[in-house]
Amino acid sequence: MRDVAVVAWAQSPCRAANRRDDMAGILLPVIRETVNTVGIDRDDVDFVASGSHDFYEGRTFSYIDSLDAVGAWPPISESHVESDAAWALAEAWSWLQLGEGDIALVYGIGRGSLPADLDQVMPAQLDPYYLAPLAPHRDAIAGLQARSTIEAGLTSEQGMAEVASRCLASALDNPLAQRSEQVDAAQLLEAPYVSSPLREHDVAPVGDAAAVVILAAGDAARRLAERPAWLRGVDHRMDTHYPGVRDLSESPSTGRAAHRAAELAGFSASDVDVAELHTEYSHQEAILSGALGLKGAAVNPSGGPLAGRPATATGLIRVGEAARHILDGRADRTLAHATSGPALQQNLVCLLEGDG
Repeated sequence: MRDVAVVAWAQSPCRAANRRDDMAGILLPVIRETVNTVGIDRDDVDFVASGSHDFYEGRTFSYIDSLDAVGAWPPISESHVESDAAWALAEAWSWLQLGEGDIALVYGIGRGSLPADLDQVMPAQLDPYYLAPLAPHRDAIAGLQARSTIEAGLTSEQGMAEVASRCLASALDNPLAQRSEQVDAAQLLEAPYVSSPLREHDVAPVGDAAAVVILAAGDAARRLAERPAWLRGVDHRMDTHYPGVRDLSESPSTGRAAHRAAELAGFSASDVDVAELHTEYSHQEAILSGALGLKGAAVNPSGGPLAGRPATATGLIRVGEAARHILDGRADRTLAHATSGPALQQNLVCLLEGDG
């Protein structure tokens, strides 16, 4: 296995839709920031991988627009995933493992607030025979999962409010967050339900942002960063597509991905200092913490998705935030988690480590 590290990352501020900004316009400043951080030109990048979602754009092959920011001429080695860009990072990591190059650029564009009605978009990811025709609204299945999690004794409405309160307070120090405030959990519990037992604060706000991560292998990583954030273990697994046959209070695929990542890394989730979890709903922190076996780690010190959720870039941001603590010398081992699909259907786990 080659040593591969995150050497730079950046994101644009997460905010509501602005239809005057196209994908390339959102992405270009973020690419410039990352390549300038490590002092390279885009010609030095051997591979480009991206993640986006045509459903949010309302057209096919929408990501092609973003290549104007990447610079696709002369022709480049490029790939795309129709998912969160964390899966593009996993592809780029695998590509670098093959020895085809030394530097990869990974980006995600989240334009989740672009559709006029997300409740008509989100059911498209569900079973086309039984669930999609029912057209459940975007938070309906998450509400079922939250209720299942409470009944399993893993959390409570009070506990969910405390998670949200902590995340929003943490985001006060994050200028890129979409939502941040100092608010007491008791005050949050006075809000009306969105999808019982979920209230507005329990649901990550959908916004628009771009995120970019630069990966480098071996000596290239050591040349580009003073303290690279080495990706010691990366794995992703999935549970069944149909939520009705799962115990929604558990996430077996997260546990399996964490176990395999730990085998590759030589340390487990219980050993990390910081964990950035892709929690689109407050109750999911309890599920993921249990599946990962976290012990004493600071969870989502950036504020996490509850402070802003740019669709298809949120998981990549978790990797960037986890890497930032190592790049800045504030942590030695961190964990990043990403998810895709309804009720934690697909899950990816990265274990990162700095040089001693």
